[in-house]
Amino acid sequence: MSEAQPVAPPAAAGTSTRLAALGFAAGFVAVLVFHQAMLAVLNGIGLVARAPWAMDPTKPLGVPIVISAAFWGGVWGSVFALTVRRPVSAGRYLLAGLVFGAVLPTLVAWFVVAPLKGSPVAGGWDPSAMMVGPLVNGAWGIGTALILWLVAHRHTAARA
Repeated sequence: MSEAQPVAPPAAAGTSTRLAALGFAAGFVAVLVFHQAMLAVLNGIGLVARAPWAMDPTKPLGVPIVISAAFWGGVWGSVFALTVRRPVSAGRYLLAGLVFGAVLPTLVAWFVVAPLKGSPVAGGWDPSAMMVGPLVNGAWGIGTALILWLVAHRHTAARA
């Protein structure tokens, strides 16, 4: 995987619908692997009390927390895949995933989701609570970009 070789992201592989589906799958899996692994690390060092891969039911549908998070990771994965479409190097694509994940889903969680759930915005402005979102969502973003890049790389190699 050479940093100098440009790689076409999955946009070159097909339509926007296909790209959105690939993004959803990548984002879903990235929550289960990368996001939850980062949560496990943060839980292990005592920064968060939430356990990773939690199967407690969410309200109101009763879906396990980790599956709900994976679903929303899939939605964000579709958004990422559809917005970061131009050919870039692997390193730049992973960096785009990191920045996208650390910023956009985190801001929505802080300023839209938290108030809807009756929680304080931005973790109550507590710096230790605020750093959790960018860390777990940044890990998700790297994972999503990595999965999409590997799919694109595999597709490009298969066509060669």
